Order: sequence, then structure tokens, then C-alpha cells
Amino acid sequence: MRKLILFTFLAIATSFAQQNDGKKGKAPASTAKVLTVAEFDNLLASPDKVLVIDVRRPDEVSANGGFPVYLSIQAADLEKHLAEIPKDRLIVTVSNHAARGGKAADLLASKGFKVAGTIGAETYAADGGKLAVKIAVPPPADKK
Repeated sequence: MRKLILFTFLAIATSFAQQNDGKKGKAPASTAKVLTVAEFDNLLASPDKVLVIDVRRPDEVSANGGFPVYLSIQAADLEKHLAEIPKDRLIVTVSNHAARGGKAADLLASKGFKVAGTIGAETYAADGGKLAVKIAVPPPADKK
């Protein structure tokens, strides 16, 4: 009888977890296309037509590496800087694993920007892409 009760509770818990899919209270996933290394490299082959917007913090860029040419706007500040982003280029957003980049891409697309997709810098490197050399953080200036 104990096994039957335990099984019943387990079945109910499993059913509940599947209905919520572990996303209770979380924002919906991005609808932005996550680009492959080949797709991203193909876009970078036409630098006059694409704009890479890196939404990572500067410490993440310096620690993990980045791309040779990009616009750096942290994810939290993106909406404040929309007027500074050219609308005549195809945009790719970058974060470490494409989660913040995906949200940024969704925001830009909703504001009328042409968005090709998003990519994670760490994912790109793990899949064989070449990141620019990591940028050393300069030491603090001496206060005199």
C-alpha cells in the first residue's frame, strides 16, 4: 500500500513538473535564431553589411575574448541606446551563450531593426570559431 501511495505522489509530481516545464516565473525563451559558426563567419565576411552588438559586461569580454570589431552595449542599457544603432545593417547580438544575446535580438527586432540572430562567444569558440585575443584589463591608476 505504501508503494502505491508513493507511486501516486510521484506520478502527480512528475505530471505537475511537466506542465510547468521548469519555467515558472521565468521569462519566455528568445525567438531569435542562434547562429552556427559557419553562419556567423559568413556574415562577418561582409563587414560593411553587418553590425555585431556585444551585450556582455566588459569583464566578460576581457576574460573570454570577443570579436575584432563590434559595438559594446550591455544588455541592461540596450534600450537606452537604440537611437545610436544604425538601422541600415544586419545585426548579430553576442553574449556568452546566446541567452542575453537572444533577448537583445528580440528587443531590437521588435523595434524595427534587421536582426540576423544571436551567438554565444563561448559557444562559438567551443565549436571551433576563433575569438579575438583576450583583452588584458589595465591596472588601476595610481592616485597621487
